[in-house]
Amino acid sequence: MRLDKLLANTGHGSRKDVKSLLKKKLVTVNDTVVKDNSVHVDPYKDIIKVGGNAVHYQKYVYLMMNKPKGVISATVDGKEKTVIDLLTTDMHRFRPFPVGRLDKDTEGLLLITNDGELAHQLTSPKKDIEKTYYARIQGNVTDEDKEKFAAGVLLDDGYKAKPAKLNIRRRDAISEVEVTVTEGKYHQVKRMFETVGKKVTYLRRISMGELVLDETLKLGTYRELTENELDYCISLKK
Repeated sequence: MRLDKLLANTGHGSRKDVKSLLKKKLVTVNDTVVKDNSVHVDPYKDIIKVGGNAVHYQKYVYLMMNKPKGVISATVDGKEKTVIDLLTTDMHRFRPFPVGRLDKDTEGLLLITNDGELAHQLTSPKKDIEKTYYARIQGNVTDEDKEKFAAGVLLDDGYKAKPAKLNIRRRDAISEVEVTVTEGKYHQVKRMFETVGKKVTYLRRISMGELVLDETLKLGTYRELTENELDYCISLKK
């Protein structure tokens, strides 16, 4: 990797800023001052320092966010606030993106990364990664609804959804349920309940595969994945 690209990717400013650091003889590679920005380095073997401070290269970033309502699952939007807007500026250098999509008014677990291969593994229809949502439903959810979900309901556009698991936590005028799906069609959970004559009034994703929402995360905040969570993500790529 070119030295100027490495330094830019590790938060040392623009390419112009990096050139200035090199000109001032503030950059060393294996304790040797380097002034040529085009020098190639190995970020995993070479010891690179700026002003005497070691540079730690990180190729990928993996963040768990508790997405709030009113924010869209996109990287850039001219009108709406995006989940990337909620990240601190030091994270922007990784060029992260949300994995999959949560509707604007849906809360909960959202993985944000710059690892395209992992994103593909988690969202590919062939992988059948389970996504579980907690939902409040206007109407009394029944065992018949549970059976229909298990068989795969027919959505309003004629598409037959894959079988889904429906766990009824409370039956009432406003029922509480957990629903697990293995695909991510547009407004899927809401549309599934519409097919049985009911309306979703609140929706929160609580898990995606083995990634489980950290309930200590306040809405709109995020953290890097734990070692165990990261191990799971890496296992998906093998």
